[in-house]
Amino acid sequence: MGRKAEVYINNLLAGTLEKTDQQRYVFCYDDKYFINPACPAISLTLPKTQQEFRSTILFPFFFGLLSEGVNRQTQCRLLKIDENDHFGLLLATAHSDTIGAITVKEI
Repeated sequence: MGRKAEVYINNLLAGTLEKTDQQRYVFCYDDKYFINPACPAISLTLPKTQQEFRSTILFPFFFGLLSEGVNRQTQCRLLKIDENDHFGLLLATAHSDTIGAITVKEI
C-alpha cells in the first residue's frame, strides 16, 4: 500500500502527495483549495489545475524541502531512515519547522 500525505500552505490544506505502490509520485490540489481564487499555486512547477501531477521521482519542489549533506545524513541516522528514501524523510521532517510556508503531514 502506498503512503500519502497532506500538503499545507500557511496551515491551509492545499492538496495531497502520494507515493504509490508502483513507486510513482502523485500530487493533486484539494478541491476547496483549487476553487478558491485567493489561494495561489504552491509552486511554479505545480500550477493550480484539477489534473493530477505524476512523476517517477519525488517532485523537485518537495525534494527541495529536504536537508542536504551532513544535516541529511544526521537526520537519516537519528530517524533510522534510508538516505535514498526521500519520501520517508520528507514525511519525517517536513511536518513542522520548514523554511517557507509549506508543511507536509503524513495521513
